[in-house]
Amino acid sequence: MTSQVSSPAEPADGTAVEHVGGQRLPTPDQPGGEKEVRRLDRVIIRFAGDSGDGMQLTGDRFTSETASFGNDLSTLPNFPAEIRAPAGTLPGVSSFQLHFADHDILTPGDAPNVLVAMNPAALKANIADVPRGAEIIVNTDEFTKRAMQKVGYDTSPLEDGSLDGFSVHPVPLTTLTVEALKEYDLSRKDAGRSKNMFALGLLSWMYHRPTEGTEKFLRTKFAKKPDIAEANITAFRAGWNFGETTEDFAVSYEVAPATKAFPAGTYRNISGNLALSYGLVAAGQLADLPLYLGSYPITPASDILHELSKHKNFGVRTFQAEDEIAGIGAALGAAFGGSLGVTTTSGPGVALKSEAIGLAVSLELPLLIVDIQRGGPSTGLPTKTEQADLLQAMYGRNGEAPVPIVAPRTPGDCFDAAIEAARIALEYRTPVFLLSDGYLANGSEPWRVPETEELPDLRVQFAQGPNHTLDDGTEVFWPYKRDPRTLARPWAIPGTPGLEHRIGGIEKQDGTGNISYDPANHDFMTRTRQAKIDGIAVPDLEVDDPSGEARLLVLGWGSTYGPITAAARRLRAAGEQVAQAHLRHLNPFPANLGEILERYDKVVIPEMNLGQLATLVRAKYLVDARSYTQVTGLPFKAEQLATVLKEAIDG
Repeated sequence: MTSQVSSPAEPADGTAVEHVGGQRLPTPDQPGGEKEVRRLDRVIIRFAGDSGDGMQLTGDRFTSETASFGNDLSTLPNFPAEIRAPAGTLPGVSSFQLHFADHDILTPGDAPNVLVAMNPAALKANIADVPRGAEIIVNTDEFTKRAMQKVGYDTSPLEDGSLDGFSVHPVPLTTLTVEALKEYDLSRKDAGRSKNMFALGLLSWMYHRPTEGTEKFLRTKFAKKPDIAEANITAFRAGWNFGETTEDFAVSYEVAPATKAFPAGTYRNISGNLALSYGLVAAGQLADLPLYLGSYPITPASDILHELSKHKNFGVRTFQAEDEIAGIGAALGAAFGGSLGVTTTSGPGVALKSEAIGLAVSLELPLLIVDIQRGGPSTGLPTKTEQADLLQAMYGRNGEAPVPIVAPRTPGDCFDAAIEAARIALEYRTPVFLLSDGYLANGSEPWRVPETEELPDLRVQFAQGPNHTLDDGTEVFWPYKRDPRTLARPWAIPGTPGLEHRIGGIEKQDGTGNISYDPANHDFMTRTRQAKIDGIAVPDLEVDDPSGEARLLVLGWGSTYGPITAAARRLRAAGEQVAQAHLRHLNPFPANLGEILERYDKVVIPEMNLGQLATLVRAKYLVDARSYTQVTGLPFKAEQLATVLKEAIDG
């Protein structure tokens, strides 16, 4: 869903909501608008329920309407790894958190202002995160004695006083939904499945969200089952009307569009995996090359395979391989044939692909290895986030096999990071790691659709003929004769007359590419491959140090950008001085990183691992960088990092 921002505009006044997306929402001076309307600058909502309750769909629809309204937003889907965990149990709880605001925000929020709990398990699993005074909407129909005992409630939390510190709204969501759908030929069980749409309608009323997009979505989603579509729309409207008429919800809330937070342009809500997919398609177009994806499905990377399979019209070919090794083997073969080869996976798949990555290093062909990191080791936490594959990407191959590493910082930045990874791969003839993670992959934010003239030219020149003259004057093609600037070897397409050459994993002779076991040649080729990676041109690292007086630098990479930046803002608002820098290029590091580190008395590196970037920085620059780590499967909270950084400033 896209929205157009032409120029900054003042938000609506206190008595009406802006005309958004061609529709006007109910306002206090219209029929049904007698209830109090309060203006807020931001809200954090968490939908939580059983895996079968449709919480991800509910959150996604609320997010889409919020994006079309013009708010800045950030999301955190959180769901179990099991396809269907036992109903009503704590392991089966699925949640979706959305933070939206009338100003620039960076994280899904530390704690929800509103919790929608569809059953006792959802309440118990999430109540510890809910601050006192927050609103809790509970589906009372699910608070049966058996359901409560299943999660360890001896007495009903709705009656024993344990929720007295919260603003609790008991709503029989299932009963109300079934009643609203009594005109449809549905069983009580089938009708009850629409209770998530009832809840979505209620929350849409509470926060003045647009509705047309959701109704259109439901009609499209259930186009082959129009009765089901209309039933869901009826439940959605019933939820809206319930909020409008019930006395339990005396207040609704406005969060004005964040028009001053965005530069002019066309925006859409986008997830990290979708942005990365679009970036790969764009890279193929910018390089004027076919895009070939060889992949094996794995959480949380599978969405990229699904998305790219839709874009054959852009010269994209996708191959779902029988295993991880076959996936990268096919992608590497496509690169040899002149395509932009890509393989997507997560940490366990990288381990399986390691030998083929080493082969790509030896062949010196462009290849993108997209690693959507997740919690490990082994199967670990398949649906949770982590940043623990950095050292695997850096060193996880036999022999000296250096590979560049690029990491996006936000969901929308996955688009630009994919193009940057492709630039390096094509220009320097090398495999490149693109390290995203589950938090970025599944989270979403508003993204400005770039103009085509803003994007780089990635076109390459294939070898066309001989490139070397022998002593006797014979002109020949040497497959490992290098560009003196980039040290890249020529890219010769199979079938081009006169460019026949050997291929394989055994060490090559410099220049000729012939098989070589010569010790001196192996030493030279190893050092040359390393020098090629070390010499990759990457932008200097930028430092955010508004006052120029900070003595503490917080250095991050990847998805920690949002929490780190939010924490830095909190400290600066409190009068503290803190500098921030965030790495996109992790191999090679930006040339000015060492000089930046020397400027500051203290360096703190927050990571969702046990200190992998800190290990690399300490080893290369011999600085006493302090590592602050977390491996819970969840992103950092801004308040948590602000506390740590304040302690570092004062220490």
